[in-house]
Amino acid sequence: MTEIVAIVNQKGGVGKTTTAWNLGVVLTQQGYRGLLIDLDAQGGLTAFLGLDPYQSERSSYSLLMFEQVSLTRTMHMFGSGLALVPGSIDLATAAVKMTQEEQPLDRLRRVLRSSRVKFDYVFIDTPPTLDVITATSLIAASGVIIPTQTHYLALLGIRNILDTMTRIHQFRNPDLRLLGALATMYDPKAAHAQSILAEMHAVLPGHVFQTVIPYDPQVVDAPHSGKSLMEYAPTSPAALAYRALAGELTSMTNHE
Repeated sequence: MTEIVAIVNQKGGVGKTTTAWNLGVVLTQQGYRGLLIDLDAQGGLTAFLGLDPYQSERSSYSLLMFEQVSLTRTMHMFGSGLALVPGSIDLATAAVKMTQEEQPLDRLRRVLRSSRVKFDYVFIDTPPTLDVITATSLIAASGVIIPTQTHYLALLGIRNILDTMTRIHQFRNPDLRLLGALATMYDPKAAHAQSILAEMHAVLPGHVFQTVIPYDPQVVDAPHSGKSLMEYAPTSPAALAYRALAGELTSMTNHE
């Protein structure tokens, strides 16, 4: 069964794109089939994989807006096991158009479930807002990962996401569940970092990944080389952490 994971946080710069990309790479290295979907108008995931979000003729925008566009028409393959549905600048207007034109919010869910091309994992990189596009992702998803830095304001953001998830679970997607909050860019020497991490566990008992992604400059350096962190610095602290995270994920989603 395909695990569809929305990676969500209304705050930018918390590691959503990095998490989607590196989890996809790690899992395909382990023999799973993975699909990445870029729903962020900034197109970071698309750019990381060497495509231009300003030049995508068929993109995730096409999937959201046009009933006749299939998943296979938008996919780009990277090796034998990893595919990408690129984002495009058009996504900047998609939320408004979807509301004005009353586009069905479950279109992405239907596309993923009806596709003849099957994947073990789908990772959806969402925009840094709790808008209609993020809602579309949550309606499509079976699980949610919330990457967050260990800052006080990040905990406030988690509560907003949980409220949104509760409403969508109740009214649109009873399969939706929280896989876990993920502490990213963690520096144990930073003021309050350890206490905020402890508070995350207190606020979300049993729903915080044991893996913590450490602050690692090579995470920022890797995209400039055109490589994932797993290829650029496979023994770096963050790379080792993402492998551990992949292990947690496969364990909880019965893909071991």
